[in-house]
Amino acid sequence: MSQADVDVVLKQYRDTNARDFAAVMDAYADDVELVAHGERFGLLGGRVTGKHAVGEWFGDWFRQFDRGYRFEVEEARDVGGRVLLVATHHGRGRDSGVPVGERWAYAYTLRDEKVVAVEIWADREARATALKALGSQDQVDRA
Repeated sequence: MSQADVDVVLKQYRDTNARDFAAVMDAYADDVELVAHGERFGLLGGRVTGKHAVGEWFGDWFRQFDRGYRFEVEEARDVGGRVLLVATHHGRGRDSGVPVGERWAYAYTLRDEKVVAVEIWADREARATALKALGSQDQVDRA
């Protein structure tokens, strides 16, 4: 893993906040796999495979919120050859107008500067849960 991989993931978040979804999906390999952990995802949870299916998953997610929905990246770094990213998302429900804001953790696996796997944890201990899944016990203790 290299700083270039971290930069690919960070660019994907900048493109997401800019609503350049074509550029976002360009960061993903055709065989990408997404795994969403946690009950917060409801019907969107589980495992999704393939660039088109992952794009649809993200599209379904974003359609739940108003246009101002965005991510604030708090941390992005290499952990055991994968990219750990922690971000808080902010926005309002499209239909309800209810404000949302949660801190989630993501683990990205890249190959040839393309995302081949992403896992998302959406719970109160998301960062610690992600670090544990990445096998970084010493980092979990400091989380």
